[in-house]
Amino acid sequence: MYHRFNENKYPSTNIKIDIFKKQLELIEKNNIEYYDPAIFDTEFNYPKKNKKILITIDDAFSSFYENAWPILKNRKIPFLLFVSTEPVGKPGYMTWEQIKEVSSYDFAYIGNHSHTHEYLLNFSHFEFIKDIKNSIRIFKKKLGYNPIYFSYPFGEYNLKQTQFIENNFKYGFGQHSGVIDLTKNPFELPRFPINEKYGDLDRFEFILKLFPIPYKKLIPIDKYVRSNQNPPTIEIDFFEEQKNIKNINCFSNEGNEWRNSILKFEKNTLKINFREKFTFRRGRVNCSIKDDDIWRWLGIQMSVEIN
Repeated sequence: MYHRFNENKYPSTNIKIDIFKKQLELIEKNNIEYYDPAIFDTEFNYPKKNKKILITIDDAFSSFYENAWPILKNRKIPFLLFVSTEPVGKPGYMTWEQIKEVSSYDFAYIGNHSHTHEYLLNFSHFEFIKDIKNSIRIFKKKLGYNPIYFSYPFGEYNLKQTQFIENNFKYGFGQHSGVIDLTKNPFELPRFPINEKYGDLDRFEFILKLFPIPYKKLIPIDKYVRSNQNPPTIEIDFFEEQKNIKNINCFSNEGNEWRNSILKFEKNTLKINFREKFTFRRGRVNCSIKDDDIWRWLGIQMSVEIN
């Protein structure tokens, strides 16, 4: 997941264009194909033999159009561009004419990123529905269709919101790191955020080589943690045949400090407990396993009510 390109005053959402080019070279050096979003859709429910990379860009900043689009267009690299409808045409954002131009290429796809790009968890459910319906109306007016792909602003959502998205889209993407496989909820799909801090080439190549951690069930289903539930308990049910699963390590940002989580297995169920409350509005848990000669990764993001 990318945001800005060569906007160096925003390092938390920016990638330098020379690094972006080198990242594309690493994808090709590792003989990994790019995922065309149309094929991603048609193949989603089928087992995959080969790893593929789906490139996504959030927010439709002008810097994407000016700096990254020429590279992707020249090399015909497939991607998803998520657009919030309210900022379109404002300073620093693409115009509808530019968005239409990009979407006219058969390897470029547009996704819905809400209307306002506000913290939608601060909205009442009525306001949330109004925001998304407004974006759908504008997409239909400007592009003639509403995209099948949705990306949650800031990767934050609650269960009622994901249920509404499920009724209006085919896929919903978050901002928690991880590898997509058949066991992942299609309305809570993970993506590895790439920026100046988390986009260095060594880390990027490590990400390219990661495999998913499959699971049968993950609790809680609602990823919104209310103050009376903080800290939460996470339970993950794994498949009986999964080998090396008890070698899993998990880290979280509980207490706003990254540390090892407390893990307890009961047969094939992993219970993750936390020592402290989550004090930042995005609670994150990252788990990894060395599975023989490969690394597997699972990221979980919880949206936290902060009083």
